[in-house]
Amino acid sequence: MQANVGTVDRVLRVVAGAALLAVALLVAHPYAWLGWIGVIPILTGVLGFCPAYRLIGLSTCPLKRG
Repeated sequence: MQANVGTVDRVLRVVAGAALLAVALLVAHPYAWLGWIGVIPILTGVLGFCPAYRLIGLSTCPLKRG
């Protein structure tokens, strides 16, 4: 599992995921449970690996491939 998510992308994913989780936990709305989708960007941001990026051959990580 090679890192394919760069630093800026990782930070944005964690912030967006946290915002979605906040909606799930703090908003009293019938569709607030959809905020739990925020777990996915948090995990990909923390791990530095995105399976969807790998499928389409994209990488925002500045590491050189050897």
